[in-house]
Amino acid sequence: MKHSLLPALLLAVLPLNAAPPPKIDVSMLPQQTRLIGDVVVPVPSEIFGVLDKLGTEKRRWAEVLRPMKNVAKPFGDQAQVALYLGSVIAEGFVAVEAEDAEQVKKIGRSVLSLSEALGEKVAKAVQARANAIIDAGAKKDWKLVRKELDRALSEVKEAMVQLGSAQLAQLVSLGGWLRGTEALCEVVTVSYSRDGADLLHQPVLLDYFSQQLDGLKGRYKKDAVIGKIQTGLRDIRPLIGLSDGAEISAKSAREIGTLAAGLVKAVQSR
Repeated sequence: MKHSLLPALLLAVLPLNAAPPPKIDVSMLPQQTRLIGDVVVPVPSEIFGVLDKLGTEKRRWAEVLRPMKNVAKPFGDQAQVALYLGSVIAEGFVAVEAEDAEQVKKIGRSVLSLSEALGEKVAKAVQARANAIIDAGAKKDWKLVRKELDRALSEVKEAMVQLGSAQLAQLVSLGGWLRGTEALCEVVTVSYSRDGADLLHQPVLLDYFSQQLDGLKGRYKKDAVIGKIQTGLRDIRPLIGLSDGAEISAKSAREIGTLAAGLVKAVQSR
C-alpha cells in the first residue's frame, strides 16, 4: 500500500531544518497520527505542535480565536452538524494556543451539545471527554486539553463508524480541517515563513476529502453546504502547491484562508 505523507506531519516528526527522507516508515510515525485510506493524516495537536516550534506568539492566537458567546447548538441536517462539530473541535486548539480557559469551557460544552444531535451513543462516547476538556481548561493544563481534544475527535468518529455513519465521521474531519486551515492561514500570513506555509501543502488530503464528498449518500449530498464545500475545495486545490516541494506564496496563503473562512461561515450558519 502506498502511503502519502503530509508535509505537516513531516515537520512534526523532523527538525524544521532537516530534509525529509526519500522514504517514510509508516510504522515509525507518532501514535497520534491517523491513517485514512492511503493518506497519513496528522491529528490537530501535531499541527499545532509544529506551530509552537515556529514561535507563534500567544497574542496572535488570541486575535485568530473566534470567541463563542454561547454554547453551540445544532441546526441543519446531520451532515452540517458533523461539519460544525469538527470546526468547533478545531477552534478548541486555537483556544488552547491563546490560553483562553473560558473559551475552552464553552467549546467543551459545545462538543457535547453537537454530539448529542448525532445520536445518543455518540454523545455517550464523548461525554467524559468533554468534561475532561472543561476540567483541564479550568486548571490551565493546556497540554492535557490538547490531548483531550484529540481524543474527543477520535472517539466521536469511532462511535459514528460503529453506528454505520462513516461518512459523517469524515465530515467531522473535514469541518476540522477547514477551520484549522483558516486559522493557520491567518497566522502564517501575518508573519510569512516558508516553514509555516508548508503546512498548507496537503494536495493528497484535499483530493481525499473531495472524493468523500463526491461519494456521499443522497440524504447528505443534498445539503446546500456540501455543494458550497465541493466548489470551495476545487478553488483551493491549485493554490496549495500541486507538486512536491512547491512553495506556497503569502498571496496564495491569503487566498486559501479567505476561501476556507467562507466555507467555515457556511458550515456555522443556518
